[in-house]
Amino acid sequence: MKKPQIGRCVWVAGALLAVFVALALNSEMSTVIYPFGRVSKSCSCSQGIHKYSGKVEDCCCDYETVDRLNEEVLNPLLQELVKTPFFRYFKVKLWCDCPFWPDDGMCRLRDCSVCECPENEFPALFKKPFSRGLSSDDLVCQEGKPQAAVDHTIDTKAFRGWIEIDNPWTNDDETDNAEMTYVNLQLNPERYTGYTGPSARRIWDAIYTENCPKYPSGEFCQEKIILYKLISGLHSSISIHIAADYLLDEVKNLWGQNLTLMYDRVLRHPDRVGNLYFTFLFVLRAVTKAADYLEQAEYETGNPVEDLKSQSLMRQLLYNPKLQAACPLPFDEAKLWKGQSGPELKQQIQRQFKNISALMDCVGCEKCRLWGKLQVLGLGTALKILFSVDGQESLDQILQLQHNEVIALMNLLSRLSESIKSVHDMAPPVEAIMEGQISASTYQSRPWRRIWASLVGHR
Repeated sequence: MKKPQIGRCVWVAGALLAVFVALALNSEMSTVIYPFGRVSKSCSCSQGIHKYSGKVEDCCCDYETVDRLNEEVLNPLLQELVKTPFFRYFKVKLWCDCPFWPDDGMCRLRDCSVCECPENEFPALFKKPFSRGLSSDDLVCQEGKPQAAVDHTIDTKAFRGWIEIDNPWTNDDETDNAEMTYVNLQLNPERYTGYTGPSARRIWDAIYTENCPKYPSGEFCQEKIILYKLISGLHSSISIHIAADYLLDEVKNLWGQNLTLMYDRVLRHPDRVGNLYFTFLFVLRAVTKAADYLEQAEYETGNPVEDLKSQSLMRQLLYNPKLQAACPLPFDEAKLWKGQSGPELKQQIQRQFKNISALMDCVGCEKCRLWGKLQVLGLGTALKILFSVDGQESLDQILQLQHNEVIALMNLLSRLSESIKSVHDMAPPVEAIMEGQISASTYQSRPWRRIWASLVGHR
């Protein structure tokens, strides 16, 4: 009985030795890497060595709890939810004049304008999608199109009963339906579009400089610091999505992960990662606070099976026992807007956020504008939920949300959840590569990945 155990020990010792030798041999190799293809989930070595620990600043949960809840509960539910017909379509005004300067933005990729599918390109089932559930496999119109163009393939049956209620935190006039268009988000994923250079930088410069500059902690009121952290967290999330789905080779149309970009823009800045977690918990708090309202809402698109699925997934998310036990209050909004200056301060920050919303009309890339408008509306909806109630009034009795706000809110939470997952899974190995502990070639080695995965307990 002892011989097999001895053999197993010898094998484990040999595997450890192989890993250490591989690390030693590659530690002197160049640490500069270039974008390469997608990395297997088994590469993640984040369990047990995540450098972010303890309580997320200004929140009521810690990093470890957020990672665990996101992996076990939130991310799987959200990814299913946003694929359902109700949450798949977003109503947006894409053709707007920039209110601050002439829009001269240019995408590096060809043709950033709208690209509509001709009628003869529609699959037969797409014309009558509610004869059965419309899955993402049916969405073929985007194939072969310029990546920055927005696909407008929709089904009008999905838009019955939109409620026209303006959000006081955002700039868009949602009642102006003549200029609104409907976009299928599954056809237009958030990814790299080539929108770079002075035009893109000017947007973020205007957002930070004019509306939410970075205030030194302790020198300014908490409300202004929180606004900065929300925008910084959203910025980090967008950067992660661009780096996670990046055009590596335009000639070959090869897409994958740009780990250098992910590291330079987000992972090397602990404050940006912290702000990402903060924004996630802030939006999660808004969703859980509005649980009764969201649970009672009608998710009707004319497809009973899919609509029941949307409602079921929402209930699973809103009343999940693991979430309620581990992080019952992700963020405590009750501590804000105190004192005599509270109402005036609230109006000031509301104006600043509305300005940020208006800046989305200055984004020169149409697909970037789509996702910018959606996520800013989602964040504005979170602000509306958290700061709509004064005193002891019941939120579900006075809160009114239009369908578009709910769609934006849940898609924003899903996008933030994906970013949290990327940080949890990829930060340790990416940082190890960039800091010279391992090389990119070692990281890509399949035998090395299998050995490492077995040692850290990954499947």
